[in-house]
Amino acid sequence: MTVRKMEFRMERAGLIQEGDTVQLKEDTSSTMAGIMYYYTIREAVAMSNNTRKRLRNPEGTVSSIQACESYWTVTVDVEEPD
Repeated sequence: MTVRKMEFRMERAGLIQEGDTVQLKEDTSSTMAGIMYYYTIREAVAMSNNTRKRLRNPEGTVSSIQACESYWTVTVDVEEPD
C-alpha cells in the first residue's frame, strides 16, 4: 500500500478532528489541460485543489489540521494499492 497525502481547505472549525476516518466524494472538471479531479470530504466539510491523479480509494484518515488566517488546511492520508 502507498499512502497519498491530500490537502483540503476547511472554512469552519471543529467539523472534523485528527484521527477521524472520512469519506471522499469525487467530482471532475473538464479544462483545457484535460480532465481534473477534485474531492470533497463528505458532507461538504472541506474541498481539495484540482489534481490530475485520480484516487483509487474514497476513504482516508485525517492526519493533521493546520489553522491559517481565515481557514484550516486539513491533511488526509489515503491508502492506495501499489
